[in-house]
Amino acid sequence: MASVNGCNNFPIRVVSRQMVKASDPSIKTHILAVSNLDLVPQSLPIAMVCIYSRAPTAGGINDVTASFEAGLPSLLNHYFPLAGRIATNPSSGLPEIHCNNHGAELVVGEAGVALASLDYDAMNVSLRKVLLPCGSQDVALSVQLVSFACGGFTVAWRSNHLVVDGTALTSLVGAWSELARSGGTLAAGARPNHDRSVFRPRATPAYSASLDKAFTPLDARWQVNVLTTSESFVQRFYYIDASDIARLRDLASRDGGERVTRVQALSAYLWKTLAGVVGAADARCRMGWWVNGRPRLTAPELRDAMRNYVGNLITLVEREVSVQEVQRMPLPDVAAMAREAIAAPAYEEHFQELVDWVELHKTRRYMKTTNLGLGSPTLVLSPMTSFPVDTDFGFGSAVIALPVTMPAARMCTGFVQTLAKPGSDGSWIAAAVLWPRLAAALEADEPRIFRPLTAEYLGLFAPQLKRGRL
Repeated sequence: MASVNGCNNFPIRVVSRQMVKASDPSIKTHILAVSNLDLVPQSLPIAMVCIYSRAPTAGGINDVTASFEAGLPSLLNHYFPLAGRIATNPSSGLPEIHCNNHGAELVVGEAGVALASLDYDAMNVSLRKVLLPCGSQDVALSVQLVSFACGGFTVAWRSNHLVVDGTALTSLVGAWSELARSGGTLAAGARPNHDRSVFRPRATPAYSASLDKAFTPLDARWQVNVLTTSESFVQRFYYIDASDIARLRDLASRDGGERVTRVQALSAYLWKTLAGVVGAADARCRMGWWVNGRPRLTAPELRDAMRNYVGNLITLVEREVSVQEVQRMPLPDVAAMAREAIAAPAYEEHFQELVDWVELHKTRRYMKTTNLGLGSPTLVLSPMTSFPVDTDFGFGSAVIALPVTMPAARMCTGFVQTLAKPGSDGSWIAAAVLWPRLAAALEADEPRIFRPLTAEYLGLFAPQLKRGRL
């Protein structure tokens, strides 16, 4: 289904670029060594893009800019590493963060089009278009404000996976909103933890043989070429209505049994759709889930330290089964299989093994074997719907807030990331990289679960258009 939005090319003019430093002089310059878990993704740009329909002040983007100029120094007091620089240790050759308060980047730009005119269905011509080049590739944080002709604006929080994962980036946006609304006060329970020493390798590293199979050296000889990748996948944004999620839960829950979660229900639906598309072309297929380890570590010393941990604490869980089995199983059974797969790892031991594995392999860059497209067709779900993003820093909530990753590898795995639509009734936004056949199957299925995202679903209406029914 084609998007109803049509603007594919909108140049952005950079109006200003400055460095903003933390304001607390008592914070000492230091070097923060990244953890072994940070070395799994290694250097990979990551961003959180927030779209605001309109600045509800007479000053418009000038007031927004002034808010960041005034409030960022206080935010950087709590997130001091983000005011530093990503460097390479000359002895080990490994990355590290120089917490030297050289400043986070604040960039202001302007686009001469309305937000409602953007193509929200296609990722490469919507959210990624507002990501401006950083002044320097070693900056730990670049905050980018772009104003649009309609009076709306975007805020892109750009960083690197060495510094944060998606959960930590979400907490950064939430902390900014809390500080801005409170006049500079961050509740004790929301203060970030930058201590990377929680997970250390054991004196004698130990891990299961499955980890060796889970990773492949990131080498061009084991990657498909760029043309094959670009022609094999399409990038999409979808809207998933709260009523459709509720209906999926009803279908995926057994009568009289425990009601499945929304993620489990969506996993079952995606798994069965994937199996239907694979059909007789392959005997097996896989589902994977990026799991946030913070709420799954139960030991008291880990649970408390990880609650507001800034760094990487995610892992990929997978389950491979026969295509015929998934097609034959009723939806509740597939949902149960998804639940069991996500719950199966002993996460504390799993993360310790991962730390130990990296300790013995960190001089070379690796990639998840699944992400390279080797083996059976795999669809990975990254659910970030359990913790809504606080995006209101005094100008109302964003209409969409979504992490955007710019992968360096030529990956060949299907991927769906879900986030709660800010301020909504439980509806979700999904960003997807899919095989064209799988995208077509999701978009043609009735009743529709995955609806191509449009400006209207986000409440963005061009002035000359009437609000018709969706």
